[in-house]
Amino acid sequence: MTQDGFYQSLAPSRDFAGLTRSGAFTPLPRDWMVGCCDIVNSTDLIATGRYKTVNTIGASAIAAMINALGGTPFPYVFGGDGASFAVAPEHADIARDTLARLRSWTSAEFDIELRAALLPVSWIRAEGLDVAVARYAVSDAADYAMFAGGGLNWAERQMKLGGFEVPPAPLPDPPDLTGLSCRWNTIPARNGMILSVVVQPHSRASARDFAKIASDVLAVADKLQRHGHPVPEGGPSFSFPPPGLTLEAKMSRGKTALILRKLQLFVQTVFAAYALTRKRPIGGFDAQHYRRMLVANADFRKFDDGLKLTLDCPAEVRDEITHILEKAAAAGQVRYGLHEQDEALVTCIVPSAMRDDHVHFIDGAAGGYTQAALRMAAASNPAAA
Repeated sequence: MTQDGFYQSLAPSRDFAGLTRSGAFTPLPRDWMVGCCDIVNSTDLIATGRYKTVNTIGASAIAAMINALGGTPFPYVFGGDGASFAVAPEHADIARDTLARLRSWTSAEFDIELRAALLPVSWIRAEGLDVAVARYAVSDAADYAMFAGGGLNWAERQMKLGGFEVPPAPLPDPPDLTGLSCRWNTIPARNGMILSVVVQPHSRASARDFAKIASDVLAVADKLQRHGHPVPEGGPSFSFPPPGLTLEAKMSRGKTALILRKLQLFVQTVFAAYALTRKRPIGGFDAQHYRRMLVANADFRKFDDGLKLTLDCPAEVRDEITHILEKAAAAGQVRYGLHEQDEALVTCIVPSAMRDDHVHFIDGAAGGYTQAALRMAAASNPAAA
């Protein structure tokens, strides 16, 4: 019997704050597989202004897995410079092949090294940790997986040490990245700054302790208009030609010549730009409705073995969140990192613009989650910084 139905059987919740409550997460079956990947030396790419490339490669594992599984739902989470996911055991070979091809393709197309690992949940539990999952519905059409238990963080640390490695494929056969898109402009802060927040429970903290701290941080964010959502209600702006056209062409060209794929995308973008200026649907495509769904489906807050937020907020809100986290860190309950920037960016996976189930990953445009995580690591281990 296949286990595809496990994740689909979990009821999505519309209450994000409710995910801090006991019993909100369900452990994965023990023979499920956990996969993860991230970019080696992503900080160097960020320093040269290539964080849009970092984000898009980070999201590529999710797009590739969605296509490889033919739309079968599975839990995944976007991390800025990488991604993590879990699949049923019957999909282990697909996951391994997809990660292997991603590694060789990223190296050949971008000269960027991608790490990747795959391991059973049972091995994580043998370390005294867990991988538990919940579904958070951002709209009636889209939901995202939330993770708890510490298992994903442990798997990612092992990956960075070379454990459970998925080697690159011998030949750079490109993965199917249909739907992965990066055409929107960056999104300027409207309320002072775009604040990236990464908070993880300390090993000494109880689940109740961390839930209280996360609830306190979310209560501050909830005082902001639309919970600090960084994407304006009308959606991000769009310029022509879009700044991410060449990047998207590289991502989606497969074995097509780059210049030909750029031409194809250019033609598509002409139609998109025209549609976005119209108030009425064109050929069944309603650009205004699409923008509304982009905003509704945006992934600007998540639980990923901790709490991650991308907030559009003023300095006083940053200070209030910092005060909560400093106090909790001094008590040995959490580790945290914050990063401020002037803009956010959005990376999209759109299987079809005619449906409402497209997903949109939000991050800070100047390092975002990656920089916040680095600051968290430096604060936890100053000697290594």
